[in-house]
Amino acid sequence: MRISPSYLKAHVPWYLKPLLWLQKHKYGQVLVPSQAWATMPRLFFAVSTFYGALERKNSPLSPQLRSLILVSVSKTNGCYFCIDINSSLLIKRAGSEEKVKALGDWRESPVFTESEKAALDYAEKATLTNQKPDEACFNQLKQHFSEEAIMELTALIAFQNMSTKFNSALDIDSQGFCKLKS
Repeated sequence: MRISPSYLKAHVPWYLKPLLWLQKHKYGQVLVPSQAWATMPRLFFAVSTFYGALERKNSPLSPQLRSLILVSVSKTNGCYFCIDINSSLLIKRAGSEEKVKALGDWRESPVFTESEKAALDYAEKATLTNQKPDEACFNQLKQHFSEEAIMELTALIAFQNMSTKFNSALDIDSQGFCKLKS
């Protein structure tokens, strides 16, 4: 990691320490990205609120699809922390490791539904800087998702791109949440 753990620990304000304690209780450890964001309290609250809005129960996107998109964007951007924690959540939500293991070949894999493939294609095109979702991509999305869901999917992809870029730039590594079985 490019920022010293001692800096992070020393620069988290006292009023955010209980939130990090809750993370430690939930995950068994403090999430390093949360600790990094917590050194900038206003941004910490903004990022936490944004993520909370995307992960709400009444989202037009299923929890499994949200996790699938988070893992996909994380892999595209090479964020090891995000791949780790989001793969763990996808496995929990999907009930198996099958989709995590098949994600590298999602276009050909029979484990993904047509709606998941449309969302993965959109996420890939919206994430890669040399691509852009074209009309064919968008029309495919419209076959499976409402306009509300497309807007939320776009926000989810944008959020995860921000998170992965932040973590990758700081070289935040995985924390051992997802241990795939062979």
